[in-house]
Amino acid sequence: MSQTMSQTMAQTMAQTMAQTMTQTMTQAGTEAASPAGTDAAASGTCITRATRARRPIHPLWVRASHWLNALAAVTMALSGWRIYNASPIYAGFVFPRGATLGGWLGGALQWHFAAMWLLFFNGVFYLTMGVATGRFTRKLLPLSASGVARDLRDALRGRLSHDDLSVYNALQRAAYVAAIADLALLVLSGLVIWKSVQFPLLREWLGGYDRARVVHFWAMAFLVAFFVVHVAMAALVPRSLLAMLRGH
Repeated sequence: MSQTMSQTMAQTMAQTMAQTMTQTMTQAGTEAASPAGTDAAASGTCITRATRARRPIHPLWVRASHWLNALAAVTMALSGWRIYNASPIYAGFVFPRGATLGGWLGGALQWHFAAMWLLFFNGVFYLTMGVATGRFTRKLLPLSASGVARDLRDALRGRLSHDDLSVYNALQRAAYVAAIADLALLVLSGLVIWKSVQFPLLREWLGGYDRARVVHFWAMAFLVAFFVVHVAMAALVPRSLLAMLRGH
């Protein structure tokens, strides 16, 4: 009887010790795994952040179309000034000959038409991609008058932040939307000047051939002003120029 009780007690103690050791080892394993799990999570977070950091601010198609648009717009402006000088709208005002392109009216027209097709096809590509990829919605919206006024006030005071180049402020959004609308107006008024007979409704909408020339002139002036401010801002924030060259 005594021997049986001793054996039973020994078995019970052995089972208890085994359970205790198992629980202890399990807890130790959990505690040892916890830092590793934390490290893994932290590592995953770092990888995610690094991936986001490597993600370009401006994808390749944006950069390519941006520089092609710049080339076409500058070419059309310089050749357009030479075309204007051949028949000035405003008496006594002509552009300096050294600032024009083409040398003579015929040469300027050739440059103008060549750049026109580049601007047209590249512009269609840019607009299509901007809508299809949702970039226009992300970058240019929302847009409000109060936001533009606030950012304009901050810009005049030198307080407008440019820390995150992937996000446009309200002033940038308004400027880019206005530039796109201005380019569309340049194209429409240019069509009336080039093919006035073929686009009678458009000609009448713009107020006739002579009025279309005036519209074209001032739309060009707005685009040149935008270009000057755009270049000045890029000079003040060099990182923005690098982002348009290398993507980030």
